[in-house]
Amino acid sequence: MEFLYDPQAWMWAGLIFLLRVSDMTLDTLRVLFVMRGRKPFAWILGFFQAAIFVLAISSVLSHLDNPLTIIGYAAGFGTGVVVGMMIEEKLAIGHTSLNVVSPRLGNAVAEHLREQGYAVTEIPARGKDGMVSLLNVNVLRKNTDTVRKLVNDIDPELLSQQRMCARFAEVSGVHEQAGDSQQT
Repeated sequence: MEFLYDPQAWMWAGLIFLLRVSDMTLDTLRVLFVMRGRKPFAWILGFFQAAIFVLAISSVLSHLDNPLTIIGYAAGFGTGVVVGMMIEEKLAIGHTSLNVVSPRLGNAVAEHLREQGYAVTEIPARGKDGMVSLLNVNVLRKNTDTVRKLVNDIDPELLSQQRMCARFAEVSGVHEQAGDSQQT
C-alpha cells in the first residue's frame, strides 16, 4: 500500500488515464467515421489513436508494480468512450431518416416541411385505428431537432421514429451507394 503515498505513482496513473482517455476518444470517433465511409478522417484518427495506445500500454507494462496505473488505464478507457460519444453527438455527422406517422394532418405536415426545403416522401398506410399518412424525411443529423419541431408545430399528436442512415443500403438485392444503384 506504499504506492498510495507515492506522488510519482499517482503521476503515472494520471498520465496513463489521460493517454487512455485521448486514445479511446479518438478510437470511438474513428469507428464512427469508418461507419460513415470517411476514410481520410478514419486514417488520421487511427494513426494518432494507435500512437497514443502504444504510449499508454507501454507505460502500464513498465509500472506493473503500481496498481494505480492499471486503475488509470481502465478508468481512462471508460471515460474515453463516453467523451468520444459526447463529441460525436455534438458533431452530428451523417444523415438520419425520420418516419412520421400522422393520423390526420400528414399532408399539411409534408407541405410545411417542403416549404422549409426538406424532401418528404408521403405514403398512405393503415394503422391500428384506420388510415394514416406515413412520411419519410431524410435529413442531416444536425437538423433533426429542427425538423421534429416543424413537424410537431403542425401535428402534436403524431408519432415519429428516427433511424441512422448507413452509407450502403441493401434492399432486395439492390445495392445503393451515394445515389447510384446496381442490381445484384
